[in-house]
Amino acid sequence: MKVPEITPQQARERQKQGAVLIDIREDHERASGQAEGALGIAKAELEADPTAYLPRRDAEILLICQLGSRSKAAVETLQQAGFSHVYSVMGGTTRWMEMALPVVRPQLNEETQDFLERYSRHLRLSGIGIEGQRKLQAARVLLVGTGGLGSPAGFYLAAAGVGHLRIVDDDVVDRSNLQRQILHTDAGIGEAKVVSAHKRLSALNPGIDIETRYERATPANIEELLDGVDVILDGSDNFPARYLLNDASVKLQKPLIYGAVQGFFGQISVFDSGRRRGQAPCYRCLFPQAPSPQFTPNCSDAGVLGVLPGVVGVLQATEALKLILEIGEPLIGKLLHFDALAMRFRETRLPPDPDCSICPPEKPFPGYIDYESFCAGDSV
Repeated sequence: MKVPEITPQQARERQKQGAVLIDIREDHERASGQAEGALGIAKAELEADPTAYLPRRDAEILLICQLGSRSKAAVETLQQAGFSHVYSVMGGTTRWMEMALPVVRPQLNEETQDFLERYSRHLRLSGIGIEGQRKLQAARVLLVGTGGLGSPAGFYLAAAGVGHLRIVDDDVVDRSNLQRQILHTDAGIGEAKVVSAHKRLSALNPGIDIETRYERATPANIEELLDGVDVILDGSDNFPARYLLNDASVKLQKPLIYGAVQGFFGQISVFDSGRRRGQAPCYRCLFPQAPSPQFTPNCSDAGVLGVLPGVVGVLQATEALKLILEIGEPLIGKLLHFDALAMRFRETRLPPDPDCSICPPEKPFPGYIDYESFCAGDSV
């Protein structure tokens, strides 16, 4: 049976004559405005017990949502419950506003209004919603490096509303960075990268807390840097930092999001062996020994396609959000390879190494080492 529909203008006229207009959107959707005189009752609540809100089954009821699809579905539900005069408003609140019909907006404080408007697209996702966005707001992420990987990752973590970003970098902005390190600008050349990053991320989202550390991660400060964070995002560009972050993440049981780029190729994985001993690998399971520098030149020596770190950094930010929200399937036990020239992704299974020097179950933490010497191939 076809669902009866009326236009917003018709709904307005019937409302004046006593029809009950109900906005069935969620509370956060109504923050941007709702039809004047409409009752705000979320669709799920109305459908669960319509008689709690509509005692008369013969009353004329008009349902309005954002675009009209949800209200049509709700009309069918109410009809099945015995309500005989139920109509869906075509085009929903969007069309109502386009026709300049009267709208009211709830009185909210500035912080709540900003939250509901800024994250409205997250709030509409069933996998996030208000509860998930509050998780992001309470989360703390350590971002090591604000270069090619850290730049896009930082932007998207800040935009997503991660409440606290602790940014660590001991470098300054150089003109050669600007081809890929999009957090920084020409005007910031010579400025500490953490200062430059703070300016850009604060401008994007002034509601989050950005903590900057103008220093290099070392065995002496690594545990203090990891203190209180939920996720570590590795945007470093050198093997000593990667091994240090790995070892600390295993010891302190923090998930580590790894990313690397070279030339036209990138890779990404999530190492969570600290919390999943014997079930998930760590970075040392992938690289028990540091590759020889001659086979792994850095971007300064070998070059890198400017957009490549953007792709990998965005994927790292995606994994961070999934871990915080506890949704989806993180790249744990998997290494994702990206070939920009072929525009192809390839996934490799990565099991935990039972002979790993760091992460097997019951293996005591051996302590931090001289990572520079280890990666240079010297005995430590």
